[in-house]
Amino acid sequence: MDLIEPSRTGDVVTLTLTAPTMTPPFFAACERAFTEVAADATARAVVVRSSAPSFSFGLDLPAAMAAWGPVMAGGGLAGNRTALLGLIRQLQRSFTAIAACPMPVIAAIHGKCIGGGVDLISACDLRVGSADAVFSVRETKVAIVADLGSLQRLPALIGAAATRELALTGKDIDAARARALGLLNDVVADRAAAWAAAEALAQAIAANPPLVVRGVKQVLDYSAGKSVADGLEYVAAWNSAFLASEDLGEAMAAFAAKRPPAFRGK
Repeated sequence: MDLIEPSRTGDVVTLTLTAPTMTPPFFAACERAFTEVAADATARAVVVRSSAPSFSFGLDLPAAMAAWGPVMAGGGLAGNRTALLGLIRQLQRSFTAIAACPMPVIAAIHGKCIGGGVDLISACDLRVGSADAVFSVRETKVAIVADLGSLQRLPALIGAAATRELALTGKDIDAARARALGLLNDVVADRAAAWAAAEALAQAIAANPPLVVRGVKQVLDYSAGKSVADGLEYVAAWNSAFLASEDLGEAMAAFAAKRPPAFRGK
């Protein structure tokens, strides 16, 4: 069984995590899966979900120590520390590949989402969770500074104060608090409902012009942390280059004919 199983419904790709924890091979599998999806010009949205009892308990510490123990221990001088730096950067690429995916990524979360699970979902564009979902930036409790993206991506999602609260305490928060903070876009009854809600969001996105959807994501990503003026200049340049398209003509024709548009990404 693959650690990440791909499937497809129309223009939506679903990537299903199959293990409850993130073993060392998981990180390469994640980077590979999202690199492959990013190269698929026919995909319009991505859903990430888990078939395990919970979305993810995060890093499999025993497996990590078995595989990387000498490097993680950080003994020695520059050589071992350089190796650890290289390992961390390699693992970071796994979730950076999610954030860099050109089409929107929606996470469907149920049960526990801990440590590396939060790193993963914070790299997604949208998140829906079941009522029993629990979130924790748990690394502090195991003597690790979270280093795979939570500390960098969460402030834009939930604010600086809430990020500090979660990261400094390692506490659990439930789905209702996660929704109130903005980590979740919606809370639904259970895992099946979370899967269905994520699929519905993905299909709604996939129904829009795919080049425009990719453009919206790219403009939002570029504008993050920049001035309004910088963001406006970027989107002006983007639209001056890419506004003209067959899909724009189809949108106008469909509106005039009062029929659903059929966008082709051209």
